[in-house]
Amino acid sequence: MIQLYYAATPNGLKVRIFLEEAGLPYHIVPVNLSIGDQSRPEFVAIAPNGRIPAIVDHSPAMRDQPLSIFESGAILLYLADKAGMFMPEEPSRRLEVLQWLFCQMAGLGPMAGQIGHFNVYATETLPYAIERYRVETAGLYGVLDKRLADRPFIVEDYSIADMACFPWIVPHMAHGQNLREFPNLHRWFEEIRVRPAVIRTYGDSKDVYTGRTLQSADCATLGSQSEG
Repeated sequence: MIQLYYAATPNGLKVRIFLEEAGLPYHIVPVNLSIGDQSRPEFVAIAPNGRIPAIVDHSPAMRDQPLSIFESGAILLYLADKAGMFMPEEPSRRLEVLQWLFCQMAGLGPMAGQIGHFNVYATETLPYAIERYRVETAGLYGVLDKRLADRPFIVEDYSIADMACFPWIVPHMAHGQNLREFPNLHRWFEEIRVRPAVIRTYGDSKDVYTGRTLQSADCATLGSQSEG
């Protein structure tokens, strides 16, 4: 059994998507970010950076004792190797997946996170910050759009690279983006959002921008909401 320390942020959602896709047994340990659960000593003992997600694998292959892992990219890599799924064995393809995973971790996540903050959470409107991060995020959407022009998924077959990026594209409207301006990315998004594991993941999660509980139907209509 895997314990998933979780809140329904994009980084939390991508790990849950993997667990659902792979069919690995897991148990959610909710981490309420609004009341500071992420700073509690018992959580920091698992995730020294005080950020979700984190996991504890109670049956790791590498040792007899439970294994804790933090950082969503590291968790995805660990789980892919554990399950033998969604990560190519061929070295050059594996390297491609790693590059796009790190691209999400270092680029798409931070930039989309900033526009989400300034566009939704900030207590005052800061046009310079909003425009800067909207443009940066649009540029990264464009990189993915170009990559997806001649392949179904980011690295041919569906992989942890797709799982890492998808939850950062779901709130595209809050990020000031119109997916119809990125036709290849839009096509990719439409394919992934209807995967059963993705619908299960979003089916009982609360939207991080509205606080509204998402239903299964919401994930099936995310791509068509008010995009102009």
